[in-house]
Amino acid sequence: MFFVVAFVFFILFIRLFFIQVINGKDLQVKASDQWTRDLPVSAKRGLILDRTGEILADTKTMFTVYLRAKNVTDAEYTARNISEILELDYNETLIKCKNKGVSEITLKRKVPKEKVNQIIEKDLKGIYFSEDIMRVYPYGDMLSGVLGYNSIDNVGQCGIEKYYDKYLKGIDGKKLTESDIKGIEIEGSAGYYIPAIDGLNVELTIDIAIQQIAENVMKTAYLTHNPLATRCIVMKPDTGEILAMVNYPSLDLNNLPRDDVSQLLSLSKNPLISNIYEPGSTFKILTAAANMQEYKNGNKSAFSSTHVFSGGRTRTIDGQTIKCWSDHANGKHSNQTIKEALNNSCNPIFVDIAMSLQTETFYKYLNKFGYGKATGIDAIGEEIGMLINKNMVKNCDLARIGFGQTIAVTPIQLISATAAAVNGGKLMQPYLVKSIYSGDGIIAEKMYPAVKNRVIDEDVSRELASYLEGVVQDGSGKHCFIPGYKVGGKTGTAQKYENGHIASGKYISSFVGFFPANKPEYIALVIIDEPEGQHYGSTVAAPYARSIFEQIIALKNIKPYQ
Repeated sequence: MFFVVAFVFFILFIRLFFIQVINGKDLQVKASDQWTRDLPVSAKRGLILDRTGEILADTKTMFTVYLRAKNVTDAEYTARNISEILELDYNETLIKCKNKGVSEITLKRKVPKEKVNQIIEKDLKGIYFSEDIMRVYPYGDMLSGVLGYNSIDNVGQCGIEKYYDKYLKGIDGKKLTESDIKGIEIEGSAGYYIPAIDGLNVELTIDIAIQQIAENVMKTAYLTHNPLATRCIVMKPDTGEILAMVNYPSLDLNNLPRDDVSQLLSLSKNPLISNIYEPGSTFKILTAAANMQEYKNGNKSAFSSTHVFSGGRTRTIDGQTIKCWSDHANGKHSNQTIKEALNNSCNPIFVDIAMSLQTETFYKYLNKFGYGKATGIDAIGEEIGMLINKNMVKNCDLARIGFGQTIAVTPIQLISATAAAVNGGKLMQPYLVKSIYSGDGIIAEKMYPAVKNRVIDEDVSRELASYLEGVVQDGSGKHCFIPGYKVGGKTGTAQKYENGHIASGKYISSFVGFFPANKPEYIALVIIDEPEGQHYGSTVAAPYARSIFEQIIALKNIKPYQ
């Protein structure tokens, strides 16, 4: 009998051990679920701010209204009042109020405080509330491709909202109330509150004042030339910080077309990092940089700054004739140096350079300048461009790459590479976020300028920048000239392709410019996609870059060059 009793108690001990120790936590959770009802307490999503502290994405406290039919004492009275206040269908609401078999129903989300106060005044049994954070964008459609937006549940869907979602979202809390086995709240029972942990704030490199300048200028360009789109990036060339990003037309972040998914997805992209295009003559900066550095390195295939190229209008490579945009009449473009070829944007000269350097050397610089790969900018959806495999390149391909055809780039690639060519030769990591910090100012993460690669020597970079200053003073970029200021730049006009063929009358007009040319502090890329009428980058895009620079000069009170 002793051993039988001992065995029974041993079994009971083992069972209690499993219940209390092994399964204790799970059973406690189940018991809590059975005897409590919880309402979520939404964490406040972190702010997104510009570099000056201006709020670009804010949060507004709204409420979610819940119904627990088991606690409703007068279904008709509750249904009538709640349907009037929340603008719901009375009959459907009445059915929900009488459905005792459902524990809890969400009646409506994003309910403003004044509506909640009206419900409280009616003293409706079985109606409960929880805070519901709503995202608000003070600048509406400005920076829509950069900021992105959230789902109805405040989860980042694109842009900064998605890329930094884990920092911004915070941790939701709970409000618990005791209830009986039927789910009816126990009168006078104790409540439990688990507070939410708010998300962290994200400070961008964007300068909202420069962003507004660029936005207004791009809207003007859009209204003037009636293109498909106008786009612009303004960046600090010495650090890689993005000061402005404009895509127009854009998306009103406070009024999203959520019922039209295709339109929403189309307008929420950031084409400045996700679209590719043939850069045209803006790409000649790289060709010139490669040649100048190779000449300094002692490569006999490279040309000196004093070398005079023949002025023929055409070059024939692999049976294909490549022409200059100019007819070369009256001695135009005859007997040019590299500096003069940049001024005149003469295609044949850059064909000569590319063919002389040959594929191996030319592709070395494409790689160093970051073409054919992502820049690594902290944004969703970056493309890598299109670059023919080095082993597949024909002579005619190399010749066209030399002046910006047969290669496709993203705008962020082009401006980053151009910045490297003129900032002293350093390819900088472009970035959008400066720091991440809590509401009480504690820094969680801070970003710093990062050099990815040295592309050319500093003295070569300075010489090239002076050549590009000449383009603005005397050449094709003269519509960006600002008296008293040293501005450099390069125009670009590229034909568009459709189904593998040149699309008649469709062009991308662009200009990339920087100032001061001797020590660049600002660089801007302006793109006009399919302008009507005139299509040359020199006359369509360059004037808008000048307008942006002039307004930055006024904003920052930059003195003329002495």
